[in-house]
Amino acid sequence: MTPARLREDEGAPVRGHFHPISSLIAEANQIFYAMGFTFAEGPLVEHEWYNFDALNVPKDHPARDMQDTFYLGGETGMLMRTHTSNVQIRYMEAQMKKGMLPPYRMITMGKVFRNEATDMTHEAEFFQMEGLAVGEDITLAHLRDTLSRFFAEVFKGGVEVRFRPSFFPFTEPSVEVDMRLTSPEAPEKLRGRWIEMMGAGMVHPNVLTNAGIDSSRYRGFAFGMGLDRLALLRWGIEDVRLMHSGDLRFINQF
Repeated sequence: MTPARLREDEGAPVRGHFHPISSLIAEANQIFYAMGFTFAEGPLVEHEWYNFDALNVPKDHPARDMQDTFYLGGETGMLMRTHTSNVQIRYMEAQMKKGMLPPYRMITMGKVFRNEATDMTHEAEFFQMEGLAVGEDITLAHLRDTLSRFFAEVFKGGVEVRFRPSFFPFTEPSVEVDMRLTSPEAPEKLRGRWIEMMGAGMVHPNVLTNAGIDSSRYRGFAFGMGLDRLALLRWGIEDVRLMHSGDLRFINQF
């Protein structure tokens, strides 16, 4: 281990600082671990089968367009993953190959890539968190309670969660998840406001089938959100680009 650099004027070690995303990943992992979720990882460079096909994304879906996805060229079918949902497929597939039937609870966090313009709230590469639970009796109520506990622990106070109907190829039914902080200790900017947080829903039967799971017996819920967005709200950061700037003046605040 390299010794800590010393301040010339004080002779004291200069302490490092966790990046807010690294801090959030560690905290989220602890919260979901306490709820029985297993941490899983997957490749950043992925095949379109795991990134799109196995997730029930049609061949003509706009997300597959060149202007949205970083393809690696040729006929290899390889690309930079556009979401962490590829880990869901790989995790379920791996469990089935080992002869381990559901129930499963899995959480994953990592970098994803999308070919889009950057601004205060968008980056071409960012971090995402994805969760999956599969069993014989999983319902949307389990999803709501899981997310309510997660948000309450992240924001250190009371929270309400509501669902709005939506559409995603890999879930049916699909919902947009909103959160409202109710604790008096919540930041004034966030307290009492409904804030859109993530997409979620019940895992589409085709996704379970593609992973080798009997969709007539098992069902599950899944959710995904940007960790960068969660960090913006948690610490009141105004520009997401600051987190990828490498500017130590920003990092040192944490």
